[in-house]
Amino acid sequence: MNDEYLEFITNIKKRLGIDLNYYKEAQMKRRLTTLRDKRGFSNFNSYYSELDKNEDLLAEFVDRITINVSEFFRNPKRWEVLIEKILPLLGSTKANINIWSAACSTGDEPYSLAIILREYFPKWNVKILATDIDENVLTKAKQGMYSSSALKELPEKIRDKYFNQVNGFFQIDDSIKKLVQFKKHNLLEDPYPKNMDLIVCRNVLIYFTDEAKDKIYRDFSSALTTNGVLFVGSTEQIFSPAKYGFQLADTFFYQKV
Repeated sequence: MNDEYLEFITNIKKRLGIDLNYYKEAQMKRRLTTLRDKRGFSNFNSYYSELDKNEDLLAEFVDRITINVSEFFRNPKRWEVLIEKILPLLGSTKANINIWSAACSTGDEPYSLAIILREYFPKWNVKILATDIDENVLTKAKQGMYSSSALKELPEKIRDKYFNQVNGFFQIDDSIKKLVQFKKHNLLEDPYPKNMDLIVCRNVLIYFTDEAKDKIYRDFSSALTTNGVLFVGSTEQIFSPAKYGFQLADTFFYQKV
């Protein structure tokens, strides 16, 4: 890691509280160099100097480092397992279910969870916490407005039931919105919520170092109730789940024991 880039990520941590040392260096540096060059800066020192005083540039930077790619019911087969196996398992002995959608991006994931619970488990008392480090995507999530491409995996009857068309976009119905609480949260710095029955964190941890992932998995385990489940992305298989107090419940689902 050269001195210029090291100084840059040190300044970013002071400015934003985001420690880029926990991200895979080669991927992150390449991503940021492309963004820096696109904005006409030849080095990270001049780029940071402008970031520090230009809120629009800073917002773009945060959006780039937080990998905001999402859609409703991404990888549908895994959601079928959630509906048919995991949620019935969690709700078999509890009246109240607490769910955390971590690194929720623009809200597609927590709203997908809310739709599932309203559609298949309407009598459950459910609380969904949705968090992300990026305040810009949280603002978009709270608005609940999506393009048709974000809804491509949704059955038409579900789309028509829970979305309203507004100027060519689809807005999530208020009955679903009220099930989700959005909050800013840094997975690497902030305290984790407790007594979660289900944590969903998908397609995010692949960008972190092994050290960072180890910390996050331990913190997820502490955040879960006994028998609670962690749902990860299709490229994020945990190879030693017992290390974190987990056992495999199904592919990409890990239950705390």
